[in-house]
Amino acid sequence: MKKKQITTYDQAVAYIMNTPKFTTKNTMEDTRAFLHALGGPDRGLSIIHVAGTNGKGSVCAYLRSVLEAAGRSVAVFTSPHLVDIRERIVIRGEMISKEAFLTAFLQIYEALDWQALEAGGGYHPTFFEYLFFMAMLVFAEERPDYCILETGMGGRLDATNAVSHKEIAVITHISLDHVEYLGHTLGAIAGEKAGIIQRGVPVVYADTCQEVGQVIRDRAYFLSSEAYPLSKTDYSFSKNSDKNIDFSYISRYYGSVSLRIPTIAGYQMENCSLALRTLEVLAEREVRMAEKMALRKAPLQLTQEMLKIGAASCFWPGRMEEVLPEVYVDGAHNEDGIRAFLESVAADGHKGGRHLLFGVVQDKDYPDMLHRIVKSGLFDRLSITHLKSDRTASLDKLEQVLAACCALPAAEYASVTEALETILAEREPETRIYIAGSLYLVGEVKAKLQYRR
Repeated sequence: MKKKQITTYDQAVAYIMNTPKFTTKNTMEDTRAFLHALGGPDRGLSIIHVAGTNGKGSVCAYLRSVLEAAGRSVAVFTSPHLVDIRERIVIRGEMISKEAFLTAFLQIYEALDWQALEAGGGYHPTFFEYLFFMAMLVFAEERPDYCILETGMGGRLDATNAVSHKEIAVITHISLDHVEYLGHTLGAIAGEKAGIIQRGVPVVYADTCQEVGQVIRDRAYFLSSEAYPLSKTDYSFSKNSDKNIDFSYISRYYGSVSLRIPTIAGYQMENCSLALRTLEVLAEREVRMAEKMALRKAPLQLTQEMLKIGAASCFWPGRMEEVLPEVYVDGAHNEDGIRAFLESVAADGHKGGRHLLFGVVQDKDYPDMLHRIVKSGLFDRLSITHLKSDRTASLDKLEQVLAACCALPAAEYASVTEALETILAEREPETRIYIAGSLYLVGEVKAKLQYRR
């Protein structure tokens, strides 16, 4: 590998996008060593670490929204991006600038051992690691009150787990996904996710499965960390109201608190509640720490009004997002995501027709996803499309699954652009369009609509 001359933002993005072609997974020791070589930018940051199968990004969004309602500055590192790679690194509600992106990129680029790399050895960050290191450098420069880090696919061996200290860990809903990397049982996957728990640091988790909960509790006990479950008894649905959801959350401080979230996605009640429980535990921890030692900032304080404002103002793109009037995109990309998506559709109160555009990558269990969709009986029309990603499931494969499971005719489109233009042009009055199956699909749709505007 030879060092190239990189001087522009576009060149930096192109280099990062090409890294999967010439890098392999590194060990956690190598990742930690390089983070240390960068000067340990994670040290001194107040880090909230989020892992799980589904809902990670949404929980991060609710954490940020409530913290900002409490007057705190927040930086967030999430993945994947939908349209712009800079979506992954956000500070005080804004993507970092192209100039800041390039500066951080070059800091890492120049820190690499190019002599070793050109000789065929040496350490080089993976795609995800490179962006994580960039985020850490930018956050260290900006010094926000809190930094929220979302893991990638895993937990224990995830690059984000290389940080030296966390304030709190969060584990969202866990289901079977990426089994070839994380394990073939819920317990095995939970063990990987629970790898983000740090000794003496509390963990808040979605308690939706006995097997998963036991693994997390056992790991927390081993590390002398307090474990705080959030179960379905901690929140309850009230009503759908003008494309919002009203629900009640059982606060550790205030008892039952009535909240409204700007979404039709029922699964966001759990994600919002998990974020609120996390911040309540964090606030309690900071008060205890303030009593023992001087903190560089005042302990977090949360009022009912902050909880309500934070919940009501939260927005996370691609999760039951209304991108055009009566056109919704949802990032459901595995069996559990599709289950949650279908539950939300069933409860959204729409009285007219429903049309689903579906596209998926080939390494997901799309036969099960399609069977669930068809069995739900929620859609009058179904369309399938081919994605730009080289991981896309072919139309032939999708058509074979549909032919075996239903009589519902499906229109086929060779591209997302063709599908979107045709469906919108031919839409009948009172028909609501849903788009789901892959975050790649959501990204293509949002990019297309952005271009149209």
